[in-house]
Amino acid sequence: MISTPVIRVCAIFGRFTDPRVAESLESLLPHLSRRGIKVLASEPVGAVAGAAAVEVVSEEQLAARAELVIAIGGDGTLLYAARLVRQRQVPLLGISRGRLGFLTDVMPQDVTRCIDAALDGGCEIDRRPLLHTSLTPAGAAAPVEGLALNDIVVQKLATGSMMDFETRINGRYVNTHAGDGVVIASATGSTAYALSCGGPIVEPGLDVVVIAPVCPHTLSDRPIVVSARSSIEIRLLERQDSRGQAVCDGFVLGDLAPGGTIRVQLSSETVSLLHPPGYDYFRSLRAKLRWGRGEDHRPR
Repeated sequence: MISTPVIRVCAIFGRFTDPRVAESLESLLPHLSRRGIKVLASEPVGAVAGAAAVEVVSEEQLAARAELVIAIGGDGTLLYAARLVRQRQVPLLGISRGRLGFLTDVMPQDVTRCIDAALDGGCEIDRRPLLHTSLTPAGAAAPVEGLALNDIVVQKLATGSMMDFETRINGRYVNTHAGDGVVIASATGSTAYALSCGGPIVEPGLDVVVIAPVCPHTLSDRPIVVSARSSIEIRLLERQDSRGQAVCDGFVLGDLAPGGTIRVQLSSETVSLLHPPGYDYFRSLRAKLRWGRGEDHRPR
């Protein structure tokens, strides 16, 4: 357990027009007001209790002033918030109001208790590493760079046609692939897109990266796990009308034509997630994926 500094300014993120998010705000905003916390948002929060006290600011101001970020929704909401504040190491607390999220682990009924724990230094701080990527289009001198907490995806742009690409790890040739693309996921992102591609669930503390082909043209093209210290290179090969796109945590980094490359390696930057008291990763897996039988698989 690492204590958090005194928090006076909090930022909230969410799709405020969603009734589930509004329901959480109804209890959250009055409670923050009673605790004397200044609340910021990048857009109006709607007609909910305590809305009048929320200061609407630009995303740049929000990122500069926030001392705690509360993301209400699914993992996509938290990833968006993390993208804004990651350079300042602002801790993030996720309230689950999405369909299936592994980063937003506070249940709606526990909001008040977990907010108090976050404000009083009672949450566990979990520093998750980011992946750094550089996209170099064919013939370009300078790459475009990006960071991702979950994953970096190289995907085809046009439907109905496959991509041909090759992978290299630390400069060594690994394979030539045909398919819809590839997911390069951190341990954190192993339960996101990579999981739907047949990749393994990786405990977040492990220092590894998952490389999972998307809809490969051959059944022998399977996901692999490599050291997070590896340098991974994806190169798009010549194929008629072949064009790709690189996406970092759902945000488009840029397009890729044959001859272009993507390089991925571990970044020195991290994102700080807050977990509520009693957090158990494996219990979260049981609850989200409905493992087990009896009482022990239910959320607690």
